[in-house]
Order: sequence, then C-alpha cells, then structure tokens
Amino acid sequence: MQIRKSFTFEAAHVLPNHPGKCSRLHGHSYRLDVTLEGPLQAHGPAAGMVEDFEVVSRVVKAAVIAELDHRSLNELIENPTAENIVQWVWRRLAAELPLLTELTLWETRKACVVLGKGDPLARASAG
Repeated sequence: MQIRKSFTFEAAHVLPNHPGKCSRLHGHSYRLDVTLEGPLQAHGPAAGMVEDFEVVSRVVKAAVIAELDHRSLNELIENPTAENIVQWVWRRLAAELPLLTELTLWETRKACVVLGKGDPLARASAG
C-alpha cells in the first residue's frame, strides 16, 4: 500500500546554464509529494498504517522544508534544476524514511519531476 503527503515551500533560484529567462533570479511556489510504500504495521502506535503521517511530516519539515523554504537554492545546490533539487531531497530523506518510494517535485502547477526508488539517480543519491 502507498501513502502520500504533500508539502509546499517558496524558494528562488538561478539556472546558470539556461539560455533563457531562467538564467535570471526568479522564484517558485514548489510542491513536494512524498510517497512511502509498504505493509501495514501490525503493532505499536502506527498499527494499521504504512507510516504515521505525523512521522512523515516531522522528518520532511526538519530535513527538507526548513532548509529550502524562503531560500536561494543556489546556496545549497550548484545548478538547482528541478531534477537536481529532487535528488538533493532524496539524499536528505532516504535514510530517515526507509519506505520512501517516490518523490514528485512540482516546480509549477503544470511541470514536475518524479524520482522513484528504482531510478538509478535515486540509488546514486542514496549512496
């Protein structure tokens, strides 16, 4: 079974290699969808759940949102494309959320990047 939780953050960036308007400072209202997959827990406080949404929120807010929200992403990521940002997020979450199977980062309402556990970039990011 899968669970999914969405988060939002505001951030600015410059794409240094982009030939168009994205080479200038601009910002986005990002949405991050975090997907976990696994069996339902049989015991403990999360019995009947894949993972407690409160746990997911606590981890994502501390490891990702607190770092990215209202920030110039170029301070953290050399070339902060959506693809590079989602790999950065994966590195921050994979160890804390072992059931993590997919991240979807929406840069705009119509454009997103998806990184799944089976993707070689996810495996490279985790190591």
